[in-house]
Amino acid sequence: NMKSAIIAALIGSAAAFAPAQNKAATTALNAFEDELGVQPPLGFFDPFGLLSGDVTQERFDRLRYVEIKHGRIAQLAFLGQIVTRAGIHLPGNIDYAGNAFDSFPNGVAALIGPDSIPFEGQGQIIAFIGWLEIAFMRDVPGTGNEHVGDFRNGYIDFGWDDFDEETKLQKRAIELNNGRAAMFGILGLMVHEEIVPLGYDADLPIIGHL
Repeated sequence: NMKSAIIAALIGSAAAFAPAQNKAATTALNAFEDELGVQPPLGFFDPFGLLSGDVTQERFDRLRYVEIKHGRIAQLAFLGQIVTRAGIHLPGNIDYAGNAFDSFPNGVAALIGPDSIPFEGQGQIIAFIGWLEIAFMRDVPGTGNEHVGDFRNGYIDFGWDDFDEETKLQKRAIELNNGRAAMFGILGLMVHEEIVPLGYDADLPIIGHL
């Protein structure tokens, strides 16, 4: 229940300040304080202690890989919310029964609820995402990728090779921060949508009423 969750959160917060953790936390800080994404005002921010202790560069790269990918997905999700709530949908019907794309609700309600997309449609979406994951959204060794999250794999460029190193770092930092913001943004939209039935229908920036 909610009381148990609050108690668990308080215990976890207290554990973050335990003296026995200080040496391990300092070691992690020294090892990764110069990594991309460590910037003011938070600096090296690891509230869950994922980099505490003797953490290898491989472990950090894996976490960064996941962070970048989730950030990209969240950016697409947030953009999808803006587009569909602005009344822009794919033309035509989603199935042979004559159900139009714009006949389904936006947001979480499109996946869960009485008017949601049928399971067959959701299955196709999941299969498509899986195909992208296997075929494109991965780092292929030996194709000249420069950093974690570089999925060009030797066939996509868009002018990246023409940038100097400073510009590349700047653009990577922008993507990382936009992804972090989008993860909070899409989570916030999902939460707001679920609390509307409780009587709280906020007029959100850009999105408006859910």
